[in-house]
Amino acid sequence: MARFHPLEVTDVRRETRDAVVVTLKPRAEDAEAFDFTQGQYLTFRRDFDGQELRRSYSICAGKDEGVLRVGIKRVDGGAFSTWANEELNPGAVLDAMPPMGKFYTSIEPDADKHYLGFAGGSGITPVLSIIKTVLAREPKSKFTLVYANRQINSIMFREELEDLKNLYLGRFSVIHVLETEGQEIDLFTGRIDDEKMKGLFERWIDAGSIDTAFICGPEPMMLTIAASLRDHGLSDDQIKFELFASGQPGRAKARPVSKQTHDTAETTEATVMLDGTSRTFQMESRDMSVLDAALANDLDAPYSCKAGVCSTCRCKVLEGEVEMAVNHALEDYEVRAGYALSCQAIPLTDKVVISYDE
Repeated sequence: MARFHPLEVTDVRRETRDAVVVTLKPRAEDAEAFDFTQGQYLTFRRDFDGQELRRSYSICAGKDEGVLRVGIKRVDGGAFSTWANEELNPGAVLDAMPPMGKFYTSIEPDADKHYLGFAGGSGITPVLSIIKTVLAREPKSKFTLVYANRQINSIMFREELEDLKNLYLGRFSVIHVLETEGQEIDLFTGRIDDEKMKGLFERWIDAGSIDTAFICGPEPMMLTIAASLRDHGLSDDQIKFELFASGQPGRAKARPVSKQTHDTAETTEATVMLDGTSRTFQMESRDMSVLDAALANDLDAPYSCKAGVCSTCRCKVLEGEVEMAVNHALEDYEVRAGYALSCQAIPLTDKVVISYDE
């Protein structure tokens, strides 16, 4: 089965000075594979001067819009995001993996919940997908969004958010926090820090009414928000994070550590199971990840960020032990069940067997 599928670009809309919204259409035979869940992302690949780059971008469409759409904000020095913002046009074809990610909660049509979202900059993209889907499919639920940006002209989806407020009167509210522009309410100007979070909970948000909080943004903001949410009574199970590559934020989850403290062998015999077949090879166990070793042995193993944050390279360790250098993607229960991020997994035993098919 092909891991990447061609998607036709049907529209490219300029959203802000440095961000575009790209609408995509899968082939008829791939339509089911791209039936996303709100809050998921797509991993794209493209060749730049002979080097394959893979980048993940979140889906910003709601489940009921009938389209596949992502937001791409230009990053300084970012080859893919710059190309998408400056050169991508309708009619182009992009290779993409089917939707992935777990930045969501299951929709319950009869639920009466209060969701709280915090987004910083382009972190709005997955949160917007969640907002649209929750409001449409949980008619008794409410959603409060706190959206941080540098200034008003950098706000992605500003008009769309206003339209949602008008469509779902009394059920959807937005608090814009602008770092460099003054507003009528001082609380809504500046960076989101501990004091601002205290002010939000004292005057604007009833923490006790929140069922689930979604956070997507820069690392300092995310850590501050998560700490404040816990201080106001929310448990870790009620706080959902979305993390991106390139220094993206988040809390590190538990990592698997060898039960035995012994020196690792110079090499490890690795067996990788992928798409129903297996391949065995020798690898340097002390300084090479399982993913890099698999790629070096011509296996088309899945990956995107290689930074331990996106979970595209998730695998299950069936035999032997590995240790992850970084883990911002897997939950504790997944680690306990034997799953690892292959881009961060360094073998600790002279033999390991991992599977991407679990």
